[in-house]
Amino acid sequence: MNYMFLIYSQEIAEGLPPEDAMAIMEGHRAVLGEAAAKGILVSADALKPTATATTVRGNGSGYLTLDGPFAETKEQLAGYYILNCDDLDEAIEWAKRIPTACKGATGCIEIRPLHGVQIPAPSAPKA
Repeated sequence: MNYMFLIYSQEIAEGLPPEDAMAIMEGHRAVLGEAAAKGILVSADALKPTATATTVRGNGSGYLTLDGPFAETKEQLAGYYILNCDDLDEAIEWAKRIPTACKGATGCIEIRPLHGVQIPAPSAPKA
């Protein structure tokens, strides 16, 4: 089953010292390298800071487009992994290894199983 690992970190204005940022990146490379070697890595990426976010919210009569995520939280979504794990226990063991200080201060990993919805490819236009 595919599990999404949502990486939450605390964005700090001054950012990380370069040596700390490098150590965190090496931590991610190690986890991703091992997951790829085991054949369970589906996808992973980092997110740009929350200042670059846009929220589209339905309001009953239409949609509002707003700057920012507007989440009341001390931790911000920093990135994700998608790994194909046998079960939740395996997913938890992987989550324990994922660095969470990506944006400056430590955070947490939220694990969510994916439904595996199959989206059909668009059909070719009829001539």
